[in-house]
Amino acid sequence: MDVVVAENLRRTYGETVALDGVSLSVSEGEVFGLVGPNGAGKTTLVRALTGTTDAEGTVALFGADPRAVEEERIGLLPQEFDPPDRLTARELISYYRGLYDDGRPVEELLADVGMDDSADTYYENLSGGQKRRTCVAATLVNDPELLILDEPTTGIDPAGRRQLWRLLTDLADAGTTIFITTHYMEEAQQLADRVGLLADGELVESDTPTALIDEYGGDSLLYIDGEFDDSVASLLDYETSLDDDRLTVRDVSPEAIGSITATLEEAGVEYESLTWTEPDLEDVYLELTGQTVTASGQILEEQR
Repeated sequence: MDVVVAENLRRTYGETVALDGVSLSVSEGEVFGLVGPNGAGKTTLVRALTGTTDAEGTVALFGADPRAVEEERIGLLPQEFDPPDRLTARELISYYRGLYDDGRPVEELLADVGMDDSADTYYENLSGGQKRRTCVAATLVNDPELLILDEPTTGIDPAGRRQLWRLLTDLADAGTTIFITTHYMEEAQQLADRVGLLADGELVESDTPTALIDEYGGDSLLYIDGEFDDSVASLLDYETSLDDDRLTVRDVSPEAIGSITATLEEAGVEYESLTWTEPDLEDVYLELTGQTVTASGQILEEQR
């Protein structure tokens, strides 16, 4: 069963095209990650999916218009969320919990997001990451069937981010359908069953992270640093390139590194260091869009 269905969504703001014919679906119990830089259209798409902004095209949640779906079935964390500053984290979650007849225990939610030790701190005194984790907990008070999170881990430290990843994975394993937007490629690769790549309002490609990387990510690379002459490339049965005292060997598996270094050592070739990399979603996004996305969600460069 498809919990989320969007067909040919288009939204403009004056002459700016925020969404340009986006179509996607999310199955029950699936984690779908929408990836793209700031300004790609992620927040506009979230608003269109939840019925908080109008867009051309059609949207259905649980087979119905988003505005007709019972609120208890959905948990939504917008990118911009400013709860009252003079409530503690515990009071804030208790307040939102009180809006529903049934829901999850407050103390359980605090523990799930790692806020149990700071539960009695006023929201205004929490760090940016603690605020975001508190907001995630508030989104979960009604134990939603569909969880929609717009950039949920922005401002959260790496340890806190991984804690939330574990929480979201556990929720998905228990049957919650999750739609998450992020500019963190690693986050999408770790969490999502399928990933959609959004650029300039267009859904460029959508598939599993593995399939996208296999199709568009390119080769794994072994970088060998040292002072070499041109003859070193002939020693290896791989495609290679030599530039600025760095020998790049393409399409190398981790298991093959030992035989490559042994070949170099037998030939008396000395080197300073080895670095092996494998392709990831960042490589895929660059290949398909010509854009590199920074950790802050900005476009670092455009290659095309």
